[in-house]
Amino acid sequence: MFEKGDKVSVLDDAINGVVLAVQNNEVSIETADGFVMTYFVKELIKINDTSDLSKSIGSFNSNQIKKEKEEPKARSFIKDKKAKYEIPAPEFDLHIEKLIPSFKGMSNYDILTLQTETAKRHLEFAIRNRIPKIVFIHGVGEGILKAELDFLLGRYDSIDFREGNYQRYGMGATEVFIRQKTK
Repeated sequence: MFEKGDKVSVLDDAINGVVLAVQNNEVSIETADGFVMTYFVKELIKINDTSDLSKSIGSFNSNQIKKEKEEPKARSFIKDKKAKYEIPAPEFDLHIEKLIPSFKGMSNYDILTLQTETAKRHLEFAIRNRIPKIVFIHGVGEGILKAELDFLLGRYDSIDFREGNYQRYGMGATEVFIRQKTK
């Protein structure tokens, strides 16, 4: 890997030098100050000499680079393809400030009760109207509302639920899937 005369730099120190000798995993270098030091191979990195820049530029095939730039690259993520007529799942924000204009004077118990009753009302509506999926936005916080929501959703046999899409909602949402019963 290293040869006599290679310019190297020490990874964890601000020391540069020239390789004098290589024995097994040890490399002896002479620093810019004239000191001879020995390091393991894994502690060194080879430095390209900038005077050799013209040689390294010449080694690139410009036609190959142009060809690579012209070729369209595959996207790194897969976007969900939706039909034009598909209606997005309804989202219900359970943050208290979204539910009522003023919550001054309400206890934490009253706020939590209002939030869970609202979620229950929306869930019952979705089941009655055969809506296949709904999303509850509960936020991150201390997780009390999420725990209550999980408890509420766990009481229904006809639904499945999971964490909401992280890219869209972060950690603060729950997606609810309603299994439709055949009549």
